[in-house]
Amino acid sequence: MACDTNDVIEEKENKTEEKIENKEKKEMSSTMVLRKMPEFKMEAYEPTSGKYTEVKSSDYEGKWFVICFYPADFTFVCPTEIAAMNAKYEEFKKRGVEVVAVSTDTKFSHKIFAETEPLLKDLQFTIGADTTGEVSRAFGVMIEDAGIALRGRFLFNPEGVCVAQEVQAPSVGRNVNEFLRQVDAWQHAYKTGEVCPANWRPGKKTLPVNTDAEKMTGHVGDYVTIDELLS
Repeated sequence: MACDTNDVIEEKENKTEEKIENKEKKEMSSTMVLRKMPEFKMEAYEPTSGKYTEVKSSDYEGKWFVICFYPADFTFVCPTEIAAMNAKYEEFKKRGVEVVAVSTDTKFSHKIFAETEPLLKDLQFTIGADTTGEVSRAFGVMIEDAGIALRGRFLFNPEGVCVAQEVQAPSVGRNVNEFLRQVDAWQHAYKTGEVCPANWRPGKKTLPVNTDAEKMTGHVGDYVTIDELLS
């Protein structure tokens, strides 16, 4: 009987270890790219109306959508990032892109943050309140020990598929101009089926592999030069 008991205990321990390992793999997902947007719903603050609201994944179905996670209200790098995104918000709207910022702070904190931080005067986009960390976990950016999110920015196409992401540790902010460039490139590729080389901007050469794949294979340098890429 003792031998049987030991076998049962060992089996339970193995299953427990397997569950912990699987949980860690799920929580530390390396990328959201090419995956469908996780379903989510959370309370939020809408600065244009000054009212509390709710945002959910279904609000953005069929649209280009950006969700930007940041560590916390009333910090230092975070308001500079939000302000930079806000300064370019009209550019995002021209491209038909919806923008939502998210942190693990409450909607009440978001309201005071938006009303008191000078950089956030005239803030135009909604800030989601992921107070349980559930949304941050779904996107793989939750720092469990700290209870805050990494700087994670995700771009979804109208089919709800993530085509670009940028995740950084808290100490360094992201570049909104580079992100707008990526939005332009992804929207062009989505519309035309062409692919965009490094540093592509509207008006520069794309790579028409959708029509000339065999011709271009191994000969991309005959089509675009390094000087053109860096210009």
